[in-house]
Amino acid sequence: MAAVTRILQYVRNNKTKSVIGASALTLCIGSPIYVYNARINPVVVATAVERSGLAALTVVSAAVYYKYMTWNWLDKTTAEYEAFVSPVHSRIAESLCRMCATNGGLFIKIGQHLGSLEYLLPKEYTSAFRVLHNQAPVSSIDSVKKVIKAELGADVEDIFTEFEETPLGSASLAQVHRAVLKDGEREVAVKVQHSTVRAHSKVDTITIEFLTKAIDKIFPEFEFNWLIETIKRNLPKELDFVQEGQNSEHLSRLFVDIDFLHVPRIHWDYTNRRVLTMEYCRGGKVDDVEYMKEHNININIVLSHLSKVFSQMIFTRGYIHCDPHPGNVLVRKNGFKTTIVLLDHGLYQTLTDEFRIAYCKLWQGLLSGDKDLIKKQARKLGVEQHYGLFACMVASRTWKDITEVGVADHKKTLDVSHMQAEAVRQIPQISQVLNFIPRQLLLILKTNDLLRGIETTLLRTNTQGVGTFLNMARYCLLALAEHRLKKSTSFSRSFSIYFNYTISLIRLKLYKIIYYITLTRLGQNLKGFLPSNVAI
Repeated sequence: MAAVTRILQYVRNNKTKSVIGASALTLCIGSPIYVYNARINPVVVATAVERSGLAALTVVSAAVYYKYMTWNWLDKTTAEYEAFVSPVHSRIAESLCRMCATNGGLFIKIGQHLGSLEYLLPKEYTSAFRVLHNQAPVSSIDSVKKVIKAELGADVEDIFTEFEETPLGSASLAQVHRAVLKDGEREVAVKVQHSTVRAHSKVDTITIEFLTKAIDKIFPEFEFNWLIETIKRNLPKELDFVQEGQNSEHLSRLFVDIDFLHVPRIHWDYTNRRVLTMEYCRGGKVDDVEYMKEHNININIVLSHLSKVFSQMIFTRGYIHCDPHPGNVLVRKNGFKTTIVLLDHGLYQTLTDEFRIAYCKLWQGLLSGDKDLIKKQARKLGVEQHYGLFACMVASRTWKDITEVGVADHKKTLDVSHMQAEAVRQIPQISQVLNFIPRQLLLILKTNDLLRGIETTLLRTNTQGVGTFLNMARYCLLALAEHRLKKSTSFSRSFSIYFNYTISLIRLKLYKIIYYITLTRLGQNLKGFLPSNVAI
């Protein structure tokens, strides 16, 4: 009853009149969940009913409101419709964001993911969901100590000489505390899973799947199966901190030759499913411009390091960190050396060679503006009907920009408002593309958007990640050359592949020099006289 009462209170606070509808939704979803959780703590069961009811009320109300407000608009491609629908999007986005913040856990994680899709969703949604990075729940210190004792078999005082009660940071699934081990020398960061997140995640997944199917009935033109499939596949991995530690060590071995990348060392004696103890690393967030100025860190070097690491992950190593938001990437400087520190290794995507090469060739087409190559590789990646839209989603450029000049043109600036207006008009088509593409590509899209967002924030210009594109081009060329050399059966063929790769690399390096010149005051004056693109 307390759960239902709180839902009704929420309804009254938000001036919603459908009290009967809210109660019905609560019972319809809460009852099967109650049966499902019959063996779980009654407090968790009551909370599950409340969370599910609130989610159902918010999502279904938003869908009905949107349907009611837009049903008589036959042409949804006009400027008048865009102006009309913007406040509708804002109201719905704010309501969904409040619900995610209230429920926490998986709901915050989904909201954060949607907030990163800046070039796929209307700006009203991405702006609203972006605040969820700062609204993650914080567990009490008593709850943290109970989890540590349950997982490691000892009290906090028996393991650490110091343990800071105020967390360094909190996320949707866990929070991190600074501590010092009993030997008095090893300073560590202890990641502790929120005590109820594992139990709630089961309920939340069922709720979100139910609501996704309900939305499909209300809006049959939208397809959101990709969202629930992604959650089901990835959430169990993110809840297992042992796997996160293994991912971390695998990345360290894979990038042992990259001296500007640091991955915190894992302390396995103090790590289990819900507790991860790792080396404590100092540094500033990768988007903290003031920190970089204070420590004399060159922003262009940071961006170059970051794009090199992730371009190699995608194109040559096939092992990708899938959550590089600013809180998971630190920068620091020791002497003259700038280092990237990569945190949170819970979710990685391993690419098959077949997929990796097809994706490389897609990017080769995007960078050079080759329409036929884009179409061919999009088909190999599962997209045929909307291959042009798919290319725009990957490159975050309009189809006109891609086919006329290629994505690595430093003279073309990003028109974010235009891209997001297009997203509003093509949400059904976008959802169809997301439903058809390989699931490993969904996480790459998220990674690409987060990296471009970091670059845009640091440069505070609309360069649209040109520096990132240049490093992507370099490793794209390398991956394709290595692939062709493996298939070569003669010396002359191998020499031709290597020669062509070398020439392309020289062109790319020259273009990179031109690009960085354009970032200077002199370059701005000469911009009209410099070449804007390069054939790779």
